Amino acid sequence: MTSSVTPSSAWDGRRPVTGTETEAAALLGWLTDPEAPRLCVVTGAAGSGKTALLGWFAAYGPRAGRPRRRAGRVLVPLAGQSVLGATWTIADRLGVVAKSPGDLVHALATSEARPAGRAVLLLTDLHAAAEPAELTRLIGELAGVGRIRLVVEARSGSPAPAVLRAERRVALVDLEGDPVPGGSGPSAPAPRRLPDLSDPVAVCAADPLLVTTAYVTGAAPAGLAGTLDGPEAPARPGEGAADDHGGLRAAWMRAGQSLCREQAPAERALVLLAALGDGADPRLRPALADLAQGAPWRLRWARHRGDLTPPWPGPVTVLGSAGGPLEGTLLVGDRTGAVRLLHEADASPGGRLAHTVPGRVTALAPAPDGTVLLLDDRGRLHTVRGTTPRAPYLERLTEAVSATLARHPGTALAAIAGSVVVGDRLGSVHAFGLTGLHQAASHSGRVTAVSAVDSETPFVCSGGADGTVRLWTPGRDPRPEPLAERPSPVVSLHATETPHGPLVAAAWADGLVELHRPEGGPKLSFRPGPPVRAVAVTGAGALVVGTDESLVCLIPKSRNG
Repeated sequence: MTSSVTPSSAWDGRRPVTGTETEAAALLGWLTDPEAPRLCVVTGAAGSGKTALLGWFAAYGPRAGRPRRRAGRVLVPLAGQSVLGATWTIADRLGVVAKSPGDLVHALATSEARPAGRAVLLLTDLHAAAEPAELTRLIGELAGVGRIRLVVEARSGSPAPAVLRAERRVALVDLEGDPVPGGSGPSAPAPRRLPDLSDPVAVCAADPLLVTTAYVTGAAPAGLAGTLDGPEAPARPGEGAADDHGGLRAAWMRAGQSLCREQAPAERALVLLAALGDGADPRLRPALADLAQGAPWRLRWARHRGDLTPPWPGPVTVLGSAGGPLEGTLLVGDRTGAVRLLHEADASPGGRLAHTVPGRVTALAPAPDGTVLLLDDRGRLHTVRGTTPRAPYLERLTEAVSATLARHPGTALAAIAGSVVVGDRLGSVHAFGLTGLHQAASHSGRVTAVSAVDSETPFVCSGGADGTVRLWTPGRDPRPEPLAERPSPVVSLHATETPHGPLVAAAWADGLVELHRPEGGPKLSFRPGPPVRAVAVTGAGALVVGTDESLVCLIPKSRNG
């Protein structure tokens, strides 16, 4: 079904490419019409100005002197792209994480991120994509997501416009007639040569979207020079391929969204190194480690789904780094409620935590005496006692917190000597201690993570669905300025005292992990690629990042020169 587009009276005459003024006004009319379809298809012959029109539309803003809230416009060229490369690009630009097209649709439909207005996605050259049919299906699904609107450009006579118009109600802008001056937009780039897809240095220096298309389709995109080592059946992450390029392809598919971001080859090499499985060609690790020398991290170890030596510990939902009797131990919880114990040095297995929590564990807090506190998916507290007897006053404190959470469920949990810290769904943080209860209204919306640091001046660190990370010393007012703030919910947070001062690790729903030094110093960032489920900082200052498929340990380079 096709809907006509009416030119907008808001168009102020700032000219797009000559010959497309009427269509430009029609696009603005579509954008400002609340009853218009979410999908607008721009068609026309080669050279009619379609791509240039979308480029103008991406940059168009309100008239000078008339500030107006404008929905973000995200321009994504599709020429030569696979559906997976486009998925990763769109997800990154819209602030979500997606491993597949289905993940992208689900993430956009359910994300808690709050963009400034409804995003407008501008997709050019659909007819020139490496996988136009698959991309057309993705566009149709995205058009059903209420938080975005789409403008799709495709050449007249290509299958995509007819398919989209047959499946749903769309607006149509048709640039008919002869080619217009400058209508083809910028000159087409010179053909890009494919790198050797088995060479890690070449792969990290190449166009990542070109590499993605080649790994996915097993052949060079149309119009691009170069060949692969040999034919390869089209494949997706998790499926077999005739040539995995020594494990590079599997690692690329595991971390693809991070790898496709604009970054230096050294940073891309670190991400790719962290994604290599234990079955990869042994020559790849030293080559990537050498290239990653310029990155701010050093990889200590990584364990992935399918690894055998030592085995992958399973999907991660919660993490904890223990001290006291459990010094040097990582606690790793999964979706089933199991909590595994791993040796911090190499992630080798060290047994399981014996507990009787029904269902999923949503937070865990190792206490200095070896006790481990757990929060279940109903917000209730459970205690797993260590090998040494607990002081009676700590037992009474834990019982009081447990009784409180039975009536008022918690959403986040932390513990230090003599204190238990809990976050709630209304944005408040509660510190239960031997001297009483202290509270702070730290966040707007749910508290998603808390951590407590037993330093010279003990402090609490909290993260929320509002995207902020805040510091607070119980008994004092919270610090007015957040330690970090981003337009995405905080999904995990952990802080600890180290020989280098206190460190705070925070992860957001868009896949970013940051390591902060509250006492001053540069922050460090890392994106593993998949959605981050949990983070932890060890007592030695290493960062541990958990996802559904991986557990990675990184050491800041500042510690190693």
